[in-house]
Order: sequence, then C-alpha cells, then structure tokens
Amino acid sequence: MWNFLNKYFEETLGGILLAVMATIAFVNVVVRYCSSFSFAWSEELTTNFFVWVVLLGTACAFRDSSNLSVALFYNKLPKPLRLLCYSLSLLLCIGFFLVLAYTGMMEMLDEIELERVSDSLELPYWIYTMALPSFSLLIIFRIVQRAYHDFTKDNV
Repeated sequence: MWNFLNKYFEETLGGILLAVMATIAFVNVVVRYCSSFSFAWSEELTTNFFVWVVLLGTACAFRDSSNLSVALFYNKLPKPLRLLCYSLSLLLCIGFFLVLAYTGMMEMLDEIELERVSDSLELPYWIYTMALPSFSLLIIFRIVQRAYHDFTKDNV
C-alpha cells in the first residue's frame, strides 16, 4: 500500500480523472452533434477536474524531480552555492504552497458558510474547492519527500 501511495497515487487518480473528463466531453460532443441538446454540467466537471489534474501533475513533478529548472547554471555553481540555491528554492516552493493551501482552505470554509452550490449540478461548491488545500498539502509532502531523498543521497 505504501509503495502505491509513494509511486502511483498521482498517476492513478490523474488518469481516472482524465478518463472521466474525456468520456464526458466525448458524450457531450456526440449528443450535441446528434441533437440540439447539450449537457451543461459537462463543462462544470471538466473544468474543475482539470484543475485537480494540474495539481496532481505538480505533485508528481516534485516527487520525481521532473519540474522545470535551469540546470545549466545550477550545475556550474560550486557546491555551497548549489546547496544555498536548492534550499532557497525549497523554502520558496513550500511557502508558496502553504499560502495556496491556506487561501484554498479559507475559500472552502467561505463556500461552506455561504452554502454556495454549483450552477448546473447544484453540488456544494466546496467539493470542488477542497482540492486546492488538499493537493497543496500533497505537493508540500512531495517537496519534503524529494528534499529528504536529495539530501540523504547527496544529490544537491
């Protein structure tokens, strides 16, 4: 179970969400082509699921250390400066996602308090918004996990 959470969680959940998004979009296109009817809820789900997939992809990129970086300059720095740059980037990333998690939580609590519902499916809107603080915390976990791996393997 730990190996699944450590390796395949983001890919599995993201793959399921992408499959659901593609199916919904395909069905909506076929129905719209064959009739003048359209599923209004399809845009609601695909838009919100897309945000979820982006956040899952970000967590996956930090976990695998495949996020965009300027390695040409970083690799030419002496080891103490590389360590400083790496540590600074870790602190900035963690700080950014902590702020994102906090503001996402505040937004979610506001939506719960205001009892806001989505337009087409009339679902409580906090169900969509809960991904922001949840996946931001997952991203922070993956950043710390990658940093631990890099510092113990001396990959900095």
